[in-house]
Parts: sequence; C-alpha cells; structure tokens
Amino acid sequence: MNVTIQRGALRGTMAVPGSKSDTIRAVLLSMLSEGRSVIHNPLASGDGLSAKEAAIALGASITEAGDRWIVEGVGRHLEAPQKSLDLGNSGTATSFFSSIASLARRPVTLTGDEQIQRRPFKTLFDALEDLGVEVSVHNPNKVSPPVTITGPLLGGTVTLQGFNSQFVSSLLLVSPFAEIPVTITVHNGLEKPYVQLTLDWMKRFGIEVENPSNYEYFEVPNTKTYRGREVTVSGDWSAAAFPLVASVLTPSDLTITGLDFSDSQGDKRVVDILKAMGADIAVHPLEGTLSIRGGKPLIALQEIDLADIPDALPSLVVAATQAHGTTTFTNISHVRVKETDRVFEMTERLNRLGCSLEIGEDELHVHGPTPIRGGTVSSAGDHRIAMAMVAAALAAREEITITETECVAVSFPDFFERFEECGMKVVHHDGT
Repeated sequence: MNVTIQRGALRGTMAVPGSKSDTIRAVLLSMLSEGRSVIHNPLASGDGLSAKEAAIALGASITEAGDRWIVEGVGRHLEAPQKSLDLGNSGTATSFFSSIASLARRPVTLTGDEQIQRRPFKTLFDALEDLGVEVSVHNPNKVSPPVTITGPLLGGTVTLQGFNSQFVSSLLLVSPFAEIPVTITVHNGLEKPYVQLTLDWMKRFGIEVENPSNYEYFEVPNTKTYRGREVTVSGDWSAAAFPLVASVLTPSDLTITGLDFSDSQGDKRVVDILKAMGADIAVHPLEGTLSIRGGKPLIALQEIDLADIPDALPSLVVAATQAHGTTTFTNISHVRVKETDRVFEMTERLNRLGCSLEIGEDELHVHGPTPIRGGTVSSAGDHRIAMAMVAAALAAREEITITETECVAVSFPDFFERFEECGMKVVHHDGT
C-alpha cells in the first residue's frame, strides 16, 4: 500500500498498541510455563502473531478472548512441528525461538522472510553450540536461517559479545531448562534496557536472575519451571515515538495514552531527549499519558548515544532535522543490522527530501534546521522507517508519498487509522 500525506498537525487522543517486545516475552514464557496464563493487551499483529503461531506450533494452546490471549503452557515438554517454524519478519522471535527449539523432543527447523534470511545470527548459534546444542545452518551465508536446532541444552559456561541484546535474552530465557546451571558472560553489552526487560518478565513468571555486574555476568538456576500467571502488556514506547515526534514538529495538541512509565522499555528515554531539545511535553505517570503541544523551536543536542535505544534512531533523526544546530548520533553500528540498515536508509531518504545528514564510522551527523521537501520515498519494507517518514511528511512543506507502508503492522496495527482520527490527511493508493 502507498500513501500520500499532506503537511498537518495532530489533535485529540491516541492510544498506542501493546509492546512488541513485551508481547513476545509474555507469549514465550506463557508457553514455557506450567499451567494457564492470561495475557492482556497483546500486540495482535506482525511480530506478536509470529510469536503466537510459533508457540502454538511447539504445543501451546492459545485462545483469544477479546483483548486477551489465554495460554495453556507446555512447560519443558515442547513438541517438534512437522514443518519449518516460520517466524516471518520477526528478528526478536527468531532469536528467542532459536534457543527454545533446543527443548523440543526432535530437531526443529526455523526460517523467516527475506530479511530474516539476511540477518546475522552467528553469535547466537555459536553460543548455543557452546551449551551443547547442535546447530545446522542451511543458508549459504552460514549466519542466517534457515537453521535446524537439535537439543538437548546441556548448559555450562558461555561467553558472547553483547552487540545484539536479543541473543543475550534468548539464552537467559531458555537457561532454566538446561541440564546443568548456565553461566553467561557478556562483553561490550548494548541495548541493556531490553536485557532488563527480559529479567523483569522472567521474574514475573517465577525465576529471578541476579545481575550483579551491570549486565555482564549472569548465573541462571536450572529450576526447569516457570509458573503460569496473569500479565498485562504495556503500551509500546517504540511505537509511541512516532506520534510523539510528529506532534513535536507540528502545531499539534495531542495526548498519547496507554503507557507504563515503570516498564523497562528503553525507548521511553525518547521523551527526555525531546524535552532536552525544547519540546513541550507534559508527563503524567499515574495516568499513563503524555501531552504534547507542538511547534516549539528545537535546539540540537551535541550527542545522542543510541547504544541502548537503537530503535529510536528513525524517529529521533527526523526530529533532529528540524533542530537548530548539529546533532550527532553515536554508537549506531547495531542500528545497521536491524530489518534494514536504518542509518543508511534514513540518511538516503531525508537527504533526498532536502535535509542534511552525514554518515561517519559509527556516528551520524544531522544538521538543522532544514526544510523538508515533498517527494516519493519507499519504506524499504521496514516498519520503523515507514512510520518515521510519516512524521517527516506531517512537517514537510509539500506532500510526501510513501510506498510499501503495509509493513507498519509489524508493530503498530491501525497506524494510519489512528493518525487519521487525530487529523492527518492521507490518500491511500493500491500500490500499482
């Protein structure tokens, strides 16, 4: 689907969907639990559905009841599906289920879409082999799915680079089922809030892992059990970043609802960054809301370190194009191996629209403010690029057409409907 968006503002109230990161963890832990779990407010699209279908394929029973998923867990007695486990476009689910597959009674083959079959998982595959798992990569590149995982998970000691926190989380989630306790050492860990999110969810389901050394060393007890429970998925801070930036850059008056300020999601830091740039954002933790009065002048921050919040780059880069001065984004190498190379893709698109971005070795310089011109850009099939370009379009001088926008459903179902309800003017095309 292609869309054409006119310059404009957002007004009213917008609820953000349930967190993609929380949903995947909730589904996986419910599947691995003994007994019944109830998940409120799951992300019922994209990556959330990929995790749900994978859990069902491995033996869990999941039924829908309104905005709830009721999960009958299988504990450590996973079934091996008759065909490959297709994780679609979900890098998180692919990482997590690569480890979980080692608990099945027979070999499990995992695959995904074209993007997943290009993304590197070698660090995780090597770590699983160190813990006694047999890993057979069928992809000619030797680092990406399709891959066949054969247990058992023996356990022991493993050391890995923390470039991708999903690999660390994957090992943490499955380690309670190892034959002997697991000790994980992480070098140069990034995206630490996501590791904390995993530890928080494990604790909810009955297993607490000590973290005495700032996410560099973990000892995981092999209790071999999680306990089913009732949980609620909070609003997605990564998704909230897009209406937040769109409102800051335009004469908007928007309230964003459904947020949990106590959640460990790293992207809630976007609020503090935008406020430091001069945005008028009122925070209401008890109500779980943000109120934005947009159109205020922004001042560039000298440096924004993205080591822990890589998913925030697309939205924050758009904001930086309209700030006075030069903003330098640092620690961005891991941003380049997400669904796409988001550093390159955002730079190419915004420069084409008249902005001024320069890529360094591990940094990105954004000079502003620069007018955003009209034109046509592709989403590159990346949900966060698509949503970032919508924010840019609302602040542009002329209309912008964005192609291949159906990918927004990965993390934000009804994205366009919710924006239109708040005043965005958009023309939908059939893509031909």
